[in-house]
Amino acid sequence: MKIYQLYRQQQLNVTSARAWEFLSSPYHLNAVTPDFFNVEITSPVPESIYAGLMISYRMKAVFGIPMAWLSEVSHCQVPQRFIYQQRVGPFKFLSHEVRLTDTESGVVLEDILFYAMPLGWFGQLTHALLIGDKLKRIFDVRRDYLQAKWGNL
Repeated sequence: MKIYQLYRQQQLNVTSARAWEFLSSPYHLNAVTPDFFNVEITSPVPESIYAGLMISYRMKAVFGIPMAWLSEVSHCQVPQRFIYQQRVGPFKFLSHEVRLTDTESGVVLEDILFYAMPLGWFGQLTHALLIGDKLKRIFDVRRDYLQAKWGNL
C-alpha cells in the first residue's frame, strides 16, 4: 500500500483561539474548499469538537458523484491541534492533522495529511491522473481563503 503525504504551512495574523474556532468547525468546510467538493453534514455536530466525535458527510468530490464519508476526531488538544481520520469514505486510509502554533505575529497553521488510495495499481493511477491534483487544489483554495481572511504580516 502506497502512503501519500500532503503538507502545508501558513502564517496567519490571528489568535490561536479564533483560528481554532473557525478551523475546528465542520460547518466552514464549504467556505474553505472548491465548489466541486460540495460538503453536506448529515449528522448532528456540537459547538466544540472532542476526541471520539464521529461526523458523517455527503459530498460530491469526484465527477459530481455523491459519496458518503464518516470521519472521527481521533485527537483534540484545544487550541493547538486536532486530527480527524476517515472511517468510511473513498480512501483506503486518510488522516488529517490541523496544528496551530502561536507566534509573536499570530499563528502558524500546519496541515499534515496522510492517505492511501484503494484498488492497488488502479488507485495509484487514479491518484496520478486526478486525485493528487484535486487534493492540492482543495488545500490551495483553503490557503487562499485563509490568506484573504487573516493574511500574514
